[in-house]
Amino acid sequence: MTSSPRAKRFNWNDLGVRVLSAVVLIPAAVAAVAQGGWLFLLLVSIGAALLSIEWALMSAPQAPSRVAIAVAAGVLLAVFAGDLGDFSAAFVLLVFGAAAAGLYARRLGASAIDAAYGVLYIGWPCVVLVWLREQEPDGRAWTILLFTVAWASDIAAYVVGNTFKGPKLWPRFSPNKTWSGFVGGLLAGMIAAAVTVGFVDTGMRPVTAAIVGLVVALATMGGDLWESALKRRFGVKDAGHLIPGHGGLMDRVDGLMFAVVAIAAARLLAEFGGLA
Repeated sequence: MTSSPRAKRFNWNDLGVRVLSAVVLIPAAVAAVAQGGWLFLLLVSIGAALLSIEWALMSAPQAPSRVAIAVAAGVLLAVFAGDLGDFSAAFVLLVFGAAAAGLYARRLGASAIDAAYGVLYIGWPCVVLVWLREQEPDGRAWTILLFTVAWASDIAAYVVGNTFKGPKLWPRFSPNKTWSGFVGGLLAGMIAAAVTVGFVDTGMRPVTAAIVGLVVALATMGGDLWESALKRRFGVKDAGHLIPGHGGLMDRVDGLMFAVVAIAAARLLAEFGGLA
């Protein structure tokens, strides 16, 4: 009778590398969010450009440089329009940028659909993030809440999942994620939101913030799973190798890209729907 395979031990070395990476990345993000203005725009622009490069490397390995330029151009034009305060134009530019990138990729022999989707996949959350930070008078508070909940749920899902393990969440596309990590991430997102509103003024009570935190944590893990499915489709393990312990930048912000849309919806409900 053969014995069942031993459970994989917690990888403390990998966690240490992740923590060191976070020590570098988190202060930069916090400083940009706190400052706003040109510094925040610079952070978003650099992130959009790097994400465009990683997307092109995954989706168009036959012409990565030129597809990356096309995707980045479509995204950055929309981001700059949003920074100028014209968000209607920003979303229109996203659509036209996606179409232009797709046509250009097709001429290069790459997938038009993948290039067009890359502009929308990267550009939509970037424009929404700029919109969120520019809201007055509480844009900074809501942006801090976004990062706090997304980071807390992501870290907790990793630690809890690797500690307790158990049944796999979606083994077809993401064999390392577990239901225990999923639950841990949701709880961490709720707690992080309830605690954060005690320090920043979003106009929400802790109980309401916990509900928002649950939704944002769900979006965070949904974004993580979606990127796992995309990587499986393109046959790659990581989106890139920029960040030690995390792979590429997309591997680090995949959940945040979905979470920002969820928290922007909560911000709109707070303003027009009486969310408090």
